Amino acid sequence: MSYNIKENKVETSRASEVDINNIAMGIVFTDHMFICDYENGQWNNPRIEPMGLIPTHPAAMALHYGQAIFEGLKATLGKDETPLLFRPEQNAKRLNFSADRMGMPAFPEDLFVEGLKKLVAIEHNWIPKNEGSALYLRPFMYADEAFIGMRAATKYKFIIMASPAGPFFSKPIRLYAETKYVRAVNGGTGEAKAAGNYAAAIRPTEFAKAKGYDQVLWLDAQNFEYIQEVGTMNIFFKIDGKFVTPNLNGSVLAGITRMSVIELLKDKGYDVQERPITMTEVRNASADGKLEEAFGVGTAVGIAMVEEIGNMDFSIVLPKENPVSEEIKETLNKIKVQKMDDKFGWIVPVSLNSEVQA
Repeated sequence: MSYNIKENKVETSRASEVDINNIAMGIVFTDHMFICDYENGQWNNPRIEPMGLIPTHPAAMALHYGQAIFEGLKATLGKDETPLLFRPEQNAKRLNFSADRMGMPAFPEDLFVEGLKKLVAIEHNWIPKNEGSALYLRPFMYADEAFIGMRAATKYKFIIMASPAGPFFSKPIRLYAETKYVRAVNGGTGEAKAAGNYAAAIRPTEFAKAKGYDQVLWLDAQNFEYIQEVGTMNIFFKIDGKFVTPNLNGSVLAGITRMSVIELLKDKGYDVQERPITMTEVRNASADGKLEEAFGVGTAVGIAMVEEIGNMDFSIVLPKENPVSEEIKETLNKIKVQKMDDKFGWIVPVSLNSEVQA
């Protein structure tokens, strides 16, 4: 289905005023944003507008009851500097999975992709060219009905904004195995990409950073034994030649990079197991010399090698060499910029013509 997306463009882009090849994610935003409104049971008025403040009533329900979800993906430059998206249809599906869990309306998946394409086509001059850099895209939805009361809202906004970003982690990271705070429990909202999940993680993450770690490694809420995920990514371990990642049990986010890495590993002939894994298993594997690699995966971070996992009670030091995960990282990065054949059909080119088709 084709949509009539209205465009209200700025007269002059600010891209030339910014060193987009040397900037951290989330500091500078592009000239435009995509907006769509939900009212009377349907999504209306999809449009591109200049980036700016959004009028919000103090009683907007998202501010009081937390109906807010988001996605994250990146646009890169491929052959002939064609803008490229990586599996955007998967982000559309996951957004609606989150929306369902949070009692929010589904957003048309074809409009999600078309809105992304339209925005990226307009903002293509904001896409960094440096290796490892990209234009980070943040689709999000929140309840903006002005009402104080515990029920699902009847009005929502869906917005896509963009921010040029360099590599998230430039060196291996240290993970703090948290044994006091928890991220998610089965039946909760951990498998949804809900804003509140990240709010609850801020304080523990600050504690971990104060101890010299980069991210929290979240464990189960009952015994602090079963590994769930890292603060901004899913986690993989290479144990005795096999790759293990926690299974999607209702408290782990279904990462799109996670999904892609599993497919890449299997394509290269590796045994990949999606199953419960405990800290005891990881510690024993390290003691036996069988813990060979560990790495986190996510849209923002890409693939981040882990050099240590620990807390006040123990420390696991990983091998400095990460031959397989480095290979996977290189393969994934090359596919994203068309330096390697995309035999999986993951890459979606964006036309720079005025009429962008979904």
